[in-house]
Amino acid sequence: MSWLDLRTSRLILSPVSWRDMPDILSLKMDVLTFSSMLGGVRTSWQVQKEMAEDILYWGSHRIGIYVVRERIQNKAGQFLGITGIHFRDDGRGHALRFALWEWAQGKGYAREAAYAVLSTAHERGYKRIIAVTKKRNIASRRILGSIGMVVEEEFIRHGNHMLTFASYVTHSGIN
Repeated sequence: MSWLDLRTSRLILSPVSWRDMPDILSLKMDVLTFSSMLGGVRTSWQVQKEMAEDILYWGSHRIGIYVVRERIQNKAGQFLGITGIHFRDDGRGHALRFALWEWAQGKGYAREAAYAVLSTAHERGYKRIIAVTKKRNIASRRILGSIGMVVEEEFIRHGNHMLTFASYVTHSGIN
């Protein structure tokens, strides 16, 4: 465990590392889980490239992608998925991401993990965090709305209707 870990009542979130590669590789190459994600199912090479980028991101931003595991007696248990912050290539800003195994969805884990990361990002000085999802992805939209993010923009990407959600820190708190 690291001082960078985040803990919720049911989860332990740890910064990604190369030792997580087998779990992340399986997750990102899984059709049931990752076909609805932006960019879709990944190849082994893409996962390795993304992992290197995620680790470098941690080094320069003090936050990044976390591995999400069940919390069992205060220890990290079964791998559920990933969540975290990354910078979008399209210039929209620092973005919240989450992806959990299909079998782990619908249990509140994604909401719990995403909220922990969003709160931590704001505590670490990130005033604006966004999230992008396909408009038809109702589950992601519900999660983003439930953690206080609001729709800021709608756009089309590769023929898909997309929504940008945002969360801001204002003088009166998180908005």
